[in-house]
Amino acid sequence: MNTTVKIGVYGLGRFGSFWASELAKHGFTVIGYGRSAQSAPCGVKLGSEDEVLACDVLFYCVSISAFAEVLERTASRIKPSTLVMDTCSVKIYPAKLMREKLSQDVQCIATHPMFGPDSGKHGVEGLPLVLCPVHAPQEVVDAWVNEFARWKLKVHMMSPDQHDREAAWSQGITHFVGRTLSELSLGETQLATTGYRSLISIVEQTCNDPLQLFYDLQRYNPYARQMRMGLKGAVDTVMQTLKDQEGKF
Repeated sequence: MNTTVKIGVYGLGRFGSFWASELAKHGFTVIGYGRSAQSAPCGVKLGSEDEVLACDVLFYCVSISAFAEVLERTASRIKPSTLVMDTCSVKIYPAKLMREKLSQDVQCIATHPMFGPDSGKHGVEGLPLVLCPVHAPQEVVDAWVNEFARWKLKVHMMSPDQHDREAAWSQGITHFVGRTLSELSLGETQLATTGYRSLISIVEQTCNDPLQLFYDLQRYNPYARQMRMGLKGAVDTVMQTLKDQEGKF
């Protein structure tokens, strides 16, 4: 891909700053905008909202719950032929919004880089990224598949529905378990096993993310409730099994 393409990153929060930095590391000219941002990551230019919206490619790195309002407010300022990509952790909802609110002249692809500042702090090679074409020519989609493959990411092409169905039982359940375990205030112990350390790692990784992400994953993924009910059923089954065993000792 031609790395002279100017890329705008709308939203310089924890993930947006990380993503803008990764794009810059891979040779792109990157302009970032955040409502309260006072600086940009190394290699990224801090720009105005209009500067970012005028870029050739635009990544929205805002919370799932904020995406509708941000897209509604900015869509009319996006120039024709711009490629818009969201980075939300659910895909049915943002794909629907982009179809409804963006002009037919604007191309769009729903994406989910399934990593962040913690899991990608030592590099993104080998990590998964999902692409869900919404309204873009095949050659444009192929160009970005090849670009992300150049980063040595594991690129998965799928529909928004397939993404959300699978993510509810991978990312969704991980965040749910991490937040649940954090309520136990687990701490260091001399008797920590490898398994225990893995549980602590899940807590640290999920609870470093904004609490809003946890709420949004559970609210905007239509399969999240099914996941929670399945998890509750599994816990109930184990608890009942233990209860049934009590009289045998």
